[in-house]
Amino acid sequence: MTIPQVTLNNGVVMPQLGLGVYAPRQNSDVQQAVEWALEAGCRLIDTAAAYGNEREVAAALRAARLPRKDVFITTKVWNSDQGYESTQRAFDRSLDRLGLDTVDLYLIHWPVKEHRLETWRALETIYADGRARAIGVCNYYGPHLDELLEQAQVTPAVNQIEWSPYCYKPEVLAYCQARNIQLEGYAPLVRGLKKDDPRLVKLAGNYGKSTFQLLVRWSLQQGVVTIPKSVKRDRIRENFDVFDFTITDEDMALMNTFYDNTRIADDPMTYL
Repeated sequence: MTIPQVTLNNGVVMPQLGLGVYAPRQNSDVQQAVEWALEAGCRLIDTAAAYGNEREVAAALRAARLPRKDVFITTKVWNSDQGYESTQRAFDRSLDRLGLDTVDLYLIHWPVKEHRLETWRALETIYADGRARAIGVCNYYGPHLDELLEQAQVTPAVNQIEWSPYCYKPEVLAYCQARNIQLEGYAPLVRGLKKDDPRLVKLAGNYGKSTFQLLVRWSLQQGVVTIPKSVKRDRIRENFDVFDFTITDEDMALMNTFYDNTRIADDPMTYL
């Protein structure tokens, strides 16, 4: 299995499909899940300080014994740590828990109004020091990006948002594409809430795939880096078994009409 890659605006190469490890109450399963994912060919792991499992990710990396350069590691600064100096301290703690000298991507987890500009300045410092190979944001829509780009010295390499046909934001995708910011989508499987949607079931049957596989493939075909979460071995393998079919343009257009604002996380527009 060869996973496609994207090249970020600073030249860093990032796998387009990876594993999200947001797993509250399942942290004991995270190390095993990451090991299974790496075994299945995954080379992108997305964690965050707030997930409380950076140490488990580190243990899985050690167990896998893969060259450091072969695995792309993302982590994030949490809201309560935002601010210029506190973000740098939080980054140091994340590096320590991950057992790494650098991360491949460091992100602002949410656009906290009072601190987000100073937090971005801290990320720029971390990037200039070579301790993060790329920096970016999460849960930023147009207004947040407009504000940031007015003052940023470095354009974010990535914007990670909730992304599924049911939370489809083509205007955010177009905004990021126009500015060479790579969109990354979390919760592509909508935590299973839509797996029995009759429209999705019918389409998946046409391709001989599961509804989860169809959702992952839809996201990839939008050009979005995609990070489905699972701690189950079979599901992890299934989520990566999406490169032997292509959704037709007609079916992509149909899935784009499924939007109903189903979310598993906050609406970023509440962070104005």
